[in-house]
Amino acid sequence: MLAIVISRADEASEHVGEHLLEQADWTESIDDGRSDADGGGTVYRTDGAELREFDALHLDLDGVAAAFDAPDLLVFASRHAGETDELLTAHHTGNFGAAEFGGADGEFARACPNAHRRVVEALSEHAPEEYAVGMECTHHGPTEVGVPSMFVEVGSAEQQWRDPEAARAVARAILDLDGVAPDAPREDGTRRQLLGIGGGHYAPRFERVLRETDWTVGHIAANWSLDDLAAWADDDAQRRAVLRDAAEASGADFALFEGERPEIAADLESVGVRVVEETFVRETTGVPLQRVHALETELVTVEDGLRFGDRAGETDEWSVVDLPTDLLTAASGIDREATRQCVERSALAFVTEQNGTVVTGPFAVPVEAGRRPIIDELTAILERKYDSVTREDGELRARETAFDPSLAETAGIPEGPKFGRLAAGEPVEVDGEQISPERFQRERIRRFEL
Repeated sequence: MLAIVISRADEASEHVGEHLLEQADWTESIDDGRSDADGGGTVYRTDGAELREFDALHLDLDGVAAAFDAPDLLVFASRHAGETDELLTAHHTGNFGAAEFGGADGEFARACPNAHRRVVEALSEHAPEEYAVGMECTHHGPTEVGVPSMFVEVGSAEQQWRDPEAARAVARAILDLDGVAPDAPREDGTRRQLLGIGGGHYAPRFERVLRETDWTVGHIAANWSLDDLAAWADDDAQRRAVLRDAAEASGADFALFEGERPEIAADLESVGVRVVEETFVRETTGVPLQRVHALETELVTVEDGLRFGDRAGETDEWSVVDLPTDLLTAASGIDREATRQCVERSALAFVTEQNGTVVTGPFAVPVEAGRRPIIDELTAILERKYDSVTREDGELRARETAFDPSLAETAGIPEGPKFGRLAAGEPVEVDGEQISPERFQRERIRRFEL
């Protein structure tokens, strides 16, 4: 069930509340067990959602989930203030350092990464044309809500707070959360949720990850948040504890960085949070994390060059094989992209070099298929260059008839342009005689041991 908090101290929140009531069929009831100022009085309910109004500002509403009837997710409909013109945004709440605007020092409300992704998508779908849509780092309270929660906001000044189209867009995005789980464990029990570290307040890298991969993002510590943490924490242990709590409140076993903060990376690794690069996030999209772990253990890590093929999500049984280096090199020299694609089609995973651009192996391939499909496709690539490619006595034999300069020299053909024309298969004239290129061709066989 979705709980929606409206603050009477926030005109944008009230405005969004009005449009929420217009967008769905609500039933009204009276809760006389709580004061009207504290979410009692008139309560609005519709399928999957409950809306209550409070006198206080959102950031002062600690423990607010207790006012609702067993919610799974709570949304604060709020205003955003800043020098960002027309903006619809969403973020989680907490304090990496001292609490200046609600909540407690160094504490975090439980994030809702999956619902956060959905609301950013929904804001993009419903936003008026002139409005940007974004996400923010974790900042201000409350830090004790009672269930996973987030702020969904309209900004960034009075003109926008009073804009009915903006309020309607935020209301529709909030209602689109009906039935959405706060976070989303996969069938294998893992969660693809990240703790964000570094960057600016509006977190463009983490928004890009949210929009372009199957990973979600929980709490985000902008650079200024990390400065607050450093200023507030009394010692290394306290700093590590805050980072650990931020990861736990995000349901995140992984942290993604914007920029370089080696001391923070070391702290996170020390509390069991793996620090990864954006390459890891993108390369593992669509691949079960248990399989990622198994393949990294057997081959190398993604950071060290592991890449995943199209079959990475299909099978639980694989074998690790090598391919002839000279065969891979020859095929890549003919068509590097086609070589990469044939490996990706047939392998679960493979090792690369030079930032993932050069395929080297070893290769994890399905047990039932082995490496034969890759060999067959590489053979087809060789056939583009060679006259014939055959498999004989445990090797590939690639045959071609090509210009042999030594034959031309023996026949007295002068080096220079005539050599080039003969090599290109064109006849040349020497001392008035028309000479055919076939006279100077020889069959060559290149062997690739399998």
